[in-house]
Amino acid sequence: MFLLIAIAVLMLTGTTPARGRGIEWETLNDEVMSLYAAGKHDRAVVVATKALAVAEKEMGADLPSVATDLTNLANLYEARGQYAAAEPLFARSLAIREKAFGKDHPDVVSNLENMADLYRKMDRAKDAEPLEERAKAIRAINC
Repeated sequence: MFLLIAIAVLMLTGTTPARGRGIEWETLNDEVMSLYAAGKHDRAVVVATKALAVAEKEMGADLPSVATDLTNLANLYEARGQYAAAEPLFARSLAIREKAFGKDHPDVVSNLENMADLYRKMDRAKDAEPLEERAKAIRAINC
């Protein structure tokens, strides 16, 4: 679910790469979505990893497109119960979005919620709570 949201946010926020430059990246992300929807998480991880590598190489390591790929890959790991693998990817995605948009921008809310959800699954409620409060405060400011 979060994977599909991440792709939708990418398209809606206009952070897609310049036409032609990101065709391989877009194709890979479409494949990730299809594989995820089909429950083929193992293959989706392989394709999402490649999409991330393409985004970093073609667009740069600190762009929102990369943050989306990091989130997608983290969500796949989370779906497989590989929480330790997901955590640094969610953290890096959050850092990229905060740098790109600002710490209180609405585009960081989903990243905060993703990390909080992961922490709750890891029985780390004390780590989740401040992220949830921050997400709630950002939503309140921007509604």
